Amino acid sequence: MTKIKILMLLIGFFVLFSCKNDSKLPENTYKEENIVKNNGENFGIVIHGGAGTILKENMSDSLEIAYKAKLEEAIREGHEILKNGGTALEAVTKTITIMEDSPLFNAGKGAVFTHEKTNELDASIMDGATLNAGAVAGVTRVKNPIDLALAVMNDSPHVMLSGKGAETFAEEKGFQLVDPSYFFTQKRFNSLQRIKDKEKTELDHDGKTAFADPIIKASKFGTVGCAALDKNGNLAAGTSTGGMTNKRWNRIGDSPVIGAGTYANNATCAVSSTGWGEYFIRAMVAHDISALMEYKGISLQEAASEVIQKKVPALGGDGGVVSIDKDGNVAMEFNTAGMYRAHMDAEGKLFIGIYK
Repeated sequence: MTKIKILMLLIGFFVLFSCKNDSKLPENTYKEENIVKNNGENFGIVIHGGAGTILKENMSDSLEIAYKAKLEEAIREGHEILKNGGTALEAVTKTITIMEDSPLFNAGKGAVFTHEKTNELDASIMDGATLNAGAVAGVTRVKNPIDLALAVMNDSPHVMLSGKGAETFAEEKGFQLVDPSYFFTQKRFNSLQRIKDKEKTELDHDGKTAFADPIIKASKFGTVGCAALDKNGNLAAGTSTGGMTNKRWNRIGDSPVIGAGTYANNATCAVSSTGWGEYFIRAMVAHDISALMEYKGISLQEAASEVIQKKVPALGGDGGVVSIDKDGNVAMEFNTAGMYRAHMDAEGKLFIGIYK
């Protein structure tokens, strides 16, 4: 073999080896060097307080003012954390606890009642930088379930804890548990009674009490949630709820389910959902929005619209999401008559909305 042929052969091997190196699996977007992509100036936060049949004609002026005031209080608190260099996780957690402490929303203090006249609370949180997540379901004595979800993420090897086990974990971690009576509000109890009364008149073809669509649609909204982008370019999302009025058999909806009620990924966006949980679980709403962005290369608004306006209704469900992408763009998409929502950007511009 001539020297020229040997040289050409060596060059061929070198090119082939180089091509193989270049054709590795796509770069892992979750490596530490890829976590921080922001310039330190861009950040934002977006929240929701539930979606549903929220009509201007059914809302008193004083109640509308109360909702807007609480939404503003919550989002300003989270925005201040981000403005001062705090993390998206800190902003999400603090913002949600404010709404959990308010009887206006179906979370924490304002949680709805189950068929057995109890309150069962669900919450979840996710870190877009690491894809770590924590969730709790069916807790009855935890004042702020979002704080416990964060503890599950940070201080346990698990993602989701439920019921008494979650409360045992809470006690071991020093959480002060409250008496279940803390969650009682007359408004929510009256709602349960009205739905039970209506349920008695709704019979299916077998003559048994049915969970008819009109009953469910009147009882499932009010979840709270938050998505945030911090100055380090990290995303986070969280969701908290009391679930569905008159729910039975320890029913769990989408709020504590990672990928359905909550999802965050630094490569794409952070999403918090609110709506008919059974359909949001089946559609994996929060993750699907992220996946559409990642795989189809479409914008956050396009992805949110595709899922909320097409995919969820096609299954028979309704509701909405709030979301923010890695560049600070926001989508507040819903297919119901209204959704309590608010957004603040890096410049401090505030938007608060209730109706379409």
